[in-house]
Amino acid sequence: MVESQLPKLLVAGSIPVSRSILMKNLGWCVSLLMVLGAPVLLSAKGLTTRITVKGPDLSAPVEITDPKILGAFNVWAGAGVRVNNIPQRDGFIIDWASGVVAERPNGLRRYEVSFYVKYANRPLEGQQEQLAYVVLYEPDAGGERGYVYLPGRADEWYGLNTRAIHRGLEGKWFRATNAWQRAVSPLLSQLRQR
Repeated sequence: MVESQLPKLLVAGSIPVSRSILMKNLGWCVSLLMVLGAPVLLSAKGLTTRITVKGPDLSAPVEITDPKILGAFNVWAGAGVRVNNIPQRDGFIIDWASGVVAERPNGLRRYEVSFYVKYANRPLEGQQEQLAYVVLYEPDAGGERGYVYLPGRADEWYGLNTRAIHRGLEGKWFRATNAWQRAVSPLLSQLRQR
């Protein structure tokens, strides 16, 4: 091979490395760090380990423990959270972009939704999960749309919730996310007493 056709080589230690290979690997490393680092930012306070849904028409509480489902409903996401000083507008079970709901249908079934966590500031192994946050949830009759209430100052769960995160929107109703509707509706249907 003619010398001009050979890629220029850099010496990393004693191993010759092509500049293009080095740059390609560097790009992959940076991308990997960004992907792996994002969940750490979102779950810096803790990891949701279980969600329970209780209601008078259920034969037993709904228990959600699947990590894939739990990962989508982190207590420390959405309103009240800032990442790099930027307010976050997505996350948890609330459709924050829709804003506060002024009116919702009357007579909806009401459920208490509890979020259990393990805190990130101590070793996860051996740590008991703790109740961190509780909201009320009311799905519409068709199960297509639901509403979430963040307990206000006069409500039972306000103190617990605001110790975990103060969103500044407590005491108000919001629309539930489509992701929450898809996750919880089939589970509620299975356990509803006829």
